[in-house]
Order: sequence, then structure tokens, then C-alpha cells
Amino acid sequence: MEHGQERIRQLAIQFQRCQKTLAAIGDPTRQQIVLALLSGGCRGVRVGEVTAKSHLSRPAVSHHLGILREAGLISVRREGTKNYYYFDANQSLWAEMLGLFQLANDLITDAANQKMTEEDEV
Repeated sequence: MEHGQERIRQLAIQFQRCQKTLAAIGDPTRQQIVLALLSGGCRGVRVGEVTAKSHLSRPAVSHHLGILREAGLISVRREGTKNYYYFDANQSLWAEMLGLFQLANDLITDAANQKMTEEDEV
């Protein structure tokens, strides 16, 4: 298999592996929640804090946090009766998505360079 075709196959595999994650963060409401979580620092953020930073109801925030958690993007820590949602620095999903975008960028750059080379030869 040609090197370029192998890299395209690798990209397809990466897309498949990141599909749930990409769908989870593709929603504008969940993006807003991601930003609220990031502004909360490493300690974690409670549902009420996210609700205060957004236009969402408490049940809606809980629903979207559940989707982000199911996708593996966030974790929850329980302290007594309180739940704190946070990004786990050890999780590899963010690195995996970065790898997906880097591979896609490399393929696009290679295609653009090849096109420029072909145009120079004409």
C-alpha cells in the first residue's frame, strides 16, 4: 500500500476512534460547558456553578455533563454529597484528538505541496 494511502487509512481509524468524542464536543452547548469547566481550575466544578455560568437549567447541565463524561472527556469526583466535574490530565482522549488533527493537517499540507509541485512542472 502506498505511503499516502496508508496515512489516509490511519486517519480513517483515528476518526472512528474519536467519533464519540468529536460528537460530544461538537455541540455548542457542551462547548460552553467545557469552557465553564476550564475556568473552574483543577479542583473541579459543580453543576450549580456551570448553571450559573450558562443559560441552561440544572437538569440540562447534568444531561450534557453526562454526555461529556460518557465520551470520556471529563471525570467526576464525589465529596460527600457533592459532585465535582473536571478534566483528568492523565486522559489520552485529548492527545488522541490532537493526533487526529495533526495527521489530517499533515495530509492536507502534503496534498497542497504536491499540487504546487505539479503546477510548477507544467
